[in-house]
Amino acid sequence: MSIDHAAIEAERERIRERYLLPHRPSSSARGLHHFALLSSDVERTIRFYQELLEFPLTEIFENRDYKGSNHFFFDIGNGNLLAFFDFPGLELGPYQEVLGGLHHIAISVDPATWERLRGKLEMAGVPHQIESGASIYFRDPDGARLELLADHLGEMYGSRVM
Repeated sequence: MSIDHAAIEAERERIRERYLLPHRPSSSARGLHHFALLSSDVERTIRFYQELLEFPLTEIFENRDYKGSNHFFFDIGNGNLLAFFDFPGLELGPYQEVLGGLHHIAISVDPATWERLRGKLEMAGVPHQIESGASIYFRDPDGARLELLADHLGEMYGSRVM
């Protein structure tokens, strides 16, 4: 299969010119309330996110949509939460990346925290990949791909995206 990279770049430029406004209006949104993932083991997930990644658990209660299921939240800074559900008895199977599905969640941390967490991931034996000296990609215990990014919110590898 041959990919026409020049055509893709031309289409990207057309979209940029059409939709990237010179004076961007304010968003109608206030921010990301939470992003929800699945957990096959609540305590293992809490240990990974709170103890290893240093994202404090903020609450855990029963999921209103499934009796016996937990809905629990971690503080990922800036008023944003990462949430999880478990669904005991449903046998959902392992996480899978699929076209049209979640690829990864990127979470901004300051450079000193990035270095500390990189060391903790290494000490814990968590396989990871470092890209561009500012990104660490790895998977949580259920296989969801995460990225710790040592760039400020609104920046990506030194470029403003916000």
